[in-house]
Amino acid sequence: MRPIYLDYQATSPTDPQVVEAMQPYWAQEFGNPHSEGHDFGWKARRAVELARSQVANLIGADDDEVIFTSGATESCNIALRGTSAAGFPSGARQIITLATEHPAVLETARWLGEHDMDVVVLPVKPDGLADLQILEAALSRQTALVSVMLANNEIGVIQPLREISQLAHAVGAFVHTDATQAAGRMRVDVDDLGVDLLSLSAHKMYGPNGIGALYVRNRSDLKVAPISIGGHQERGIRAGTVPVPIAVGMGAACAIAEQRLEYDARRIDEQGRRLLDELVSEFPELQLFGHSQRRVPGNLSLGLPGVLGEALVDAVSGEVAIATGAACSTGSPEPSHVLMALGLDEEVASCGVRISLGRFTTDDEIRAASRSLRRALSSLAREG
Repeated sequence: MRPIYLDYQATSPTDPQVVEAMQPYWAQEFGNPHSEGHDFGWKARRAVELARSQVANLIGADDDEVIFTSGATESCNIALRGTSAAGFPSGARQIITLATEHPAVLETARWLGEHDMDVVVLPVKPDGLADLQILEAALSRQTALVSVMLANNEIGVIQPLREISQLAHAVGAFVHTDATQAAGRMRVDVDDLGVDLLSLSAHKMYGPNGIGALYVRNRSDLKVAPISIGGHQERGIRAGTVPVPIAVGMGAACAIAEQRLEYDARRIDEQGRRLLDELVSEFPELQLFGHSQRRVPGNLSLGLPGVLGEALVDAVSGEVAIATGAACSTGSPEPSHVLMALGLDEEVASCGVRISLGRFTTDDEIRAASRSLRRALSSLAREG
């Protein structure tokens, strides 16, 4: 039997309805959406534009504000590098972000810091939330862009983006958010959040791998230069032929997510809380990392003092698939930079594991996973 899959924040299985929607575009409807002289291109273009509309609807955007990319990492790169290359209206050169961001933002920001941008990486509070007072003190008319993840990819903490946007806009700065872990798990509305740029990835919300999107707000002072050259597709921001089958898949995934959002969120949240209660009842010293309430449904970032996270992951790997942290950090010998940013010492941070539930998680799987995790924790705690 395959292990129970509880690593939905690494990736999600493609929804069967999404697979069905993509099917015709692999062979029968194979046109290039940028071909303008025949029916093959027209049909492909209509399919892409429907998908664009479905992505836009999920986040409350206009269709022409959505740019297809290869995934959230590219979207984040375009958001930071593209705006920096285009230049900011005031001539400001400062980028502010948080220590708990995904490497797609942190490493891009560091690269920009080596190329004439002033990069400020702010600490977070012990619960993982941004400290708005520290942010306000750091902001100035020299701040060009603030990039803060909406929902953290390891600890699931939901940042106060509306308040962050208000503070940033007050000094004339733009706001970018990586909403990869939020879209499809919680309500996301670009106007409510007040953001100017927003990154998405299809495979985190039951869509195919290899496709993502960048929301770019329609405003005359927001310029985004392409970071790859070779074509004028996607408003001249992202060169390259839009891959029709997986764009259709992303659109279908967004449409399904919009329909199922409340039901999925409620059910997954209940399952996650049930699993947490069962684990804590047997191991009262178990720590939940990050804010206990402001977190996406189904995220459990946990650690039992004295039990290494890697040891727990290995101990249950035949029965339950969980992770020590973000998939992009696999192989790193260092403890999670997110957990370290919460002020945890290296020993405690090394105990962390991430358990993430999803749409296809069943109650029976939660019961079985609970038994496996409790058995492994008991054994490892005795050995420790």
